[in-house]
Amino acid sequence: MTQTVIHTLETAPDAAKPLLEGSVKAFGSIPNLHGVMATSPALLESYKELSRLAMTTGFSPAERTVIWMTINVANTCHYCVPAHTGIALREKVDKDIIDALRDETPLNDAKLESLRTFTLALRDTHGRPASEDLVAFRAAGYDDRALQDLLVIFAQKVLSNYTNALFETPVDGMFKPFAWEPKAMAAE
Repeated sequence: MTQTVIHTLETAPDAAKPLLEGSVKAFGSIPNLHGVMATSPALLESYKELSRLAMTTGFSPAERTVIWMTINVANTCHYCVPAHTGIALREKVDKDIIDALRDETPLNDAKLESLRTFTLALRDTHGRPASEDLVAFRAAGYDDRALQDLLVIFAQKVLSNYTNALFETPVDGMFKPFAWEPKAMAAE
């Protein structure tokens, strides 16, 4: 683990202060992830912009949740799995979908399952999915826009998942009820 500061409005670099003020307006406080990222105003601004853009993709709240949670779980992000559990519940995503994603089990909805398996294929192949994965993704009803929108969300998750892995960002109190452990760790 790399030691870092979880910045407040008082300790943050000047360039990060307006970004953190935006976090306070949006969330009522500064999420720990934003406080950690504030050390690099460029990182925090990039993450916040990708987060904003993720909401403008062609994906529904359930589809965004499938992408976010699939990547979070695959990257064993101790912070993002609970955070996106809370976000998904707030967006009224079906709890069965959330639980299946957290448990790494197939989804009952065929289109969402196709999105989940393609997202894993994209991650596991570093952006080079097999042709049959692309065919299945398209057969489920996804197009080139969906492929490109998926990359926006993927980039957002790389920034947050890797930051949390490097700095072991503490989970915010509001997300602690949704704490999560990877299957491998839970089995030990």
